[in-house]
Amino acid sequence: LWEAGLGLSALTLPHYRGSDQNQSWLLPLPYFVYRGDIFRADRDGARAVFVDSQRFDVDVSVGFSAPTRGDDNVARRGMPELAGALEVGPNVNLRLARGPGWKVEFRLPVHAVFTVQREPKAIGWTTQPNVNVDWRIADWNVGAQIGMLAGTRRYHDYIYGVDSRYATATRAAYDAPGGHAGWRLTSGVSRRFGNWWFGAFVRADSVAGAAFHDSPLVKRDHNLSAGVALSWVF
Repeated sequence: LWEAGLGLSALTLPHYRGSDQNQSWLLPLPYFVYRGDIFRADRDGARAVFVDSQRFDVDVSVGFSAPTRGDDNVARRGMPELAGALEVGPNVNLRLARGPGWKVEFRLPVHAVFTVQREPKAIGWTTQPNVNVDWRIADWNVGAQIGMLAGTRRYHDYIYGVDSRYATATRAAYDAPGGHAGWRLTSGVSRRFGNWWFGAFVRADSVAGAAFHDSPLVKRDHNLSAGVALSWVF
């Protein structure tokens, strides 16, 4: 029913999508798998499954994004820091095709976003309709996902908006609109070696053509993220 472990993860991430600066993290990694009928935590994430059939399922999933200190980012210098964010909301998964050791799904998550700080606040909604492919190759789990992103005006303005009091000669005031937020391609692998679990991912993000592309805080159209992790399952 469940497994638990502990390990380390190393990540390199952009400060935010469209930033020209990266930050690296070395973090403890709790490993937890739970295979309940409703509550599950597995390679598809932590979620509560409310509808489950051979063709589709509906669950509630969660996500998290790392914080960025304003003074650590040149483009945002003098502005408030971007707090870490918690995303939670319903997710619809439609199975398009499957075979021995592989499956293709269309996924539609819709998440409310909240800052993670002493006084959390709601900062809007985001969605990422995508196509997800999973293979089982030998003892490796291999996955790839491609999809577009969209968000509300409030969510985009939290990241890409520039209030008039923070405007400078090189950073104009800007109100970010809602709508299209670019594209994302993610690939990853994982494997169990006895009591050890290994995982790695690479992610490419593009904000070219995004509704907020004219923001003075967008310094690059494309970003790469990557990470590796190793856990001992005790």
